[in-house]
Amino acid sequence: MNRLVSFPAALLLAAALGGCGGSAPLTFDLAALPVGGRPAVTGRAIVVAEPVGIQPFEADRIIVRQAGGSLSFLGGGQWADRLPRLIQTRMIQSLENAGRLRSVSRPGDKVVADYQLISEIRAFDIQTATGEAVVDLSVKLVADGTGRVTAARIFTARVPVASIDAGAGAQALDRALVTVLGDIVRWVNTGR
Repeated sequence: MNRLVSFPAALLLAAALGGCGGSAPLTFDLAALPVGGRPAVTGRAIVVAEPVGIQPFEADRIIVRQAGGSLSFLGGGQWADRLPRLIQTRMIQSLENAGRLRSVSRPGDKVVADYQLISEIRAFDIQTATGEAVVDLSVKLVADGTGRVTAARIFTARVPVASIDAGAGAQALDRALVTVLGDIVRWVNTGR
């Protein structure tokens, strides 16, 4: 009888220890738009603030939204940085790569800017009910110095997800973000 009690206990201990030395999650990055090569035409300088969002979006984890609205983290994968910082970096790179602004910087870079681009992450997740990766950003262009909102818009993209796993989810979210970044860059540069 003593053997039966100790064998399950040994299995539980082995499972607990196995979790400590488990494999690290895969790390995924997000892409910026490629270099456009057009000359600067607006001559404007823009500061891009780090997006804000609810607490789950503040992490480096890939989020899954269940049919009932509950949020969970997708196991086996993570972003290369905190999601807001990663989106901010790719937004700056995309605006720079378009080549139409005098300068694009971050707050704290001590660059005098004409406008500040502020944004909120409304969705950046895999939705199981629809099988889609959804990126939804609310973006405002604010006149520097006055704080007046000169333009505001919501940018959304939905991309089908092949399967609900880290690799397919990250790839679909990346494609959705590239669509949103393209729309944001056009909007900032042309007002449309």
